[in-house]
Amino acid sequence: MNPKYLIMLATGVALHNSPLAAQQQQRLAKADATFSESFSTVRGLLELDDGKLLISDGLGQALMLVDLDAGTADTIGRVGGGPQEYRAPDGLWPLPGGSILLVDLGNGRLSVMNSAFEVGQTYPIMGASTRPGFGGTLIRIPRGVDGTGKLYLQASGGMGPDGQLRDSATVVRWDPATDQVDTVAMVKEQDRELSTSGSPNNRNVSVSTIPLSPRDGWAASTDGRVALVRAGDYSVQWMHPDGTITQGPSNRYDPVRVGQAEKEAWVDQLGRNGLAISMMIQNGQRRASFSRGGPSSRGQSGVDSYSWPDAMPAFDASGIRIDPNGILWVQRSGKVDAEVLFDLFDEQGNMVKQVTLPPGREIVGFGKGVVYTATADEFDLMWLERFRVES
Repeated sequence: MNPKYLIMLATGVALHNSPLAAQQQQRLAKADATFSESFSTVRGLLELDDGKLLISDGLGQALMLVDLDAGTADTIGRVGGGPQEYRAPDGLWPLPGGSILLVDLGNGRLSVMNSAFEVGQTYPIMGASTRPGFGGTLIRIPRGVDGTGKLYLQASGGMGPDGQLRDSATVVRWDPATDQVDTVAMVKEQDRELSTSGSPNNRNVSVSTIPLSPRDGWAASTDGRVALVRAGDYSVQWMHPDGTITQGPSNRYDPVRVGQAEKEAWVDQLGRNGLAISMMIQNGQRRASFSRGGPSSRGQSGVDSYSWPDAMPAFDASGIRIDPNGILWVQRSGKVDAEVLFDLFDEQGNMVKQVTLPPGREIVGFGKGVVYTATADEFDLMWLERFRVES
């Protein structure tokens, strides 16, 4: 590891947190606003300076400028493979100088848009890695972007030289300006099962995730810090740009049993948001295509396709975000029909507040004093809501 990232603990011995006082809990029971039209998906959301929202609907293949208060929406650009076009728009991230990064899954590229939503520079999602250990390629689908324009990605551990699955992945920072890749941290991956079949000369290898098994989560802030949420003891570590670590205390939680409803909800969510990557080699050139969502096996047949743990981990690793004030939001695991609970952590890794949202809500973005959520109806249409959050 680069000496720059040697671990230097900035706090003392970790202690168990006590339950929060009533004034440190907030229940968001009623939305401040609900958009009158549905979306196929809400994959990316940015609140702009004028209060309008830029929203990417991947399945609907639309990039939209939404005025939630006026109840209006205008489509930005058009579907296609040209310089000013997109297919399956996904994540949206702010860049320095008012630019915006669009993850264009359908075209396999990252597009940099100016404030008028015109595309300039683009980068392929599948890029060559300048750092050993990533198999020569790096999938550039960011989970965070800092204020200097560096992207934060997760490189899967894959298989080791012995053919066994690695149990950890690497959080890396990629600078598009220099194409430099730096290692930030190692995180535990979700448990997986490996099965092989066939003869030595024609061997098939299948890797299957064990849903709802414990894994570390993380998020990157605009100031270059990375928050790591550790599954082992449910604690938060803040990795600073200089390589130092601020270690928060471990936190208590009561395991929630995995029931049939939770299994079916996980399978349904995979059908809406699961990322599929197809690789092929043609004329000696490696090509990749990316898509999200699509058909899924529902009901008992879909559930029976997986092995399931008896209980959920403390938190949902996909439900981790950092708000504009630098507070880390961690979504707790819970029953499908229960309110959605978030633990909020400060820059020292201490839990300072808890917020609950109505059942079925997924946070898709933050704004000035607000949180935006999406929820699916019985037809799998997504509805956008805004909730006011007390500071």
